[in-house]
Amino acid sequence: MLVVDGSAPDVYASNATAFDAGVRHIPVDATRRCANGKVAGVLTGLDLAKNDLAVLGDDDVRWTGDQLDRAIRLLDTYDLVAPANYYDPTPWVAVYDTARQLLHRALGRDFPGTFALRRRIVADGGYDCGVLFENLELVRTVEAHGGSVGWPLDLLVLRRPCSIQHFLGQRVRQSYDELARPAHLIASLAVLPAVTGLVVRRRGKVLAGAAGVVVAWAEFGRRRGGGRRVFPTYASLLAPLWALERGTCIWVALWWRLRGGIPYAGTRLRVAAHSTASLRRRCSSQ
Repeated sequence: MLVVDGSAPDVYASNATAFDAGVRHIPVDATRRCANGKVAGVLTGLDLAKNDLAVLGDDDVRWTGDQLDRAIRLLDTYDLVAPANYYDPTPWVAVYDTARQLLHRALGRDFPGTFALRRRIVADGGYDCGVLFENLELVRTVEAHGGSVGWPLDLLVLRRPCSIQHFLGQRVRQSYDELARPAHLIASLAVLPAVTGLVVRRRGKVLAGAAGVVVAWAEFGRRRGGGRRVFPTYASLLAPLWALERGTCIWVALWWRLRGGIPYAGTRLRVAAHSTASLRRRCSSQ
């Protein structure tokens, strides 16, 4: 097993002592000039891996052996497999983010913190490491190369929740991702004006009805793919609050876009993710 570790030196040393002899533990390639450090780690691993089948994952993801076996079997059909994540334990930050997951599950896909991949589909150059929404960039790169993507909603892989500080720091940054998805962007931008208009006109019943629709939509997402096994019922109730927060933060994200990009890890990232069409043109010119 190959583990690419971008931890600080003291944590890296501690991890090295924890892994057994079957793990090849290496640092991120320092020669890679990637604005998005997570992608630098992925590309380091893909360059060094000897097998065509690879599993990419953040350090907070916890696969089981059976889940890995199923993901590998799915790679007989797909070039990229995107499982679904769920949180355990479930502090309030996890429940709140679960509301986001449920809304996206209702649409058929939620971007996880881990993928299973046929390495050869992105072997030539990997994928762009200068974008913010690196998971979407990976998916679109696979599609641009003619690959297929599977979204098994019932492949539920555990993920540990982040700290409150990290969670709060992600609010605008995650909203910036919507700039790469026009339909999501338009929907998000419409939320705050719509809610403000209803409040000003004192249309409380209409507002309550709209919130009820959002809750029902999230609950539909919770029930898809056996999600009731792992997603708490009350997470659906937070979906309207998440939608309002996203509808507010998207305006801040748009302001950062007009200023040249969102601050990220000491730099600024202008592009959330490239369109599939632009990636196809790039592939055809190589």
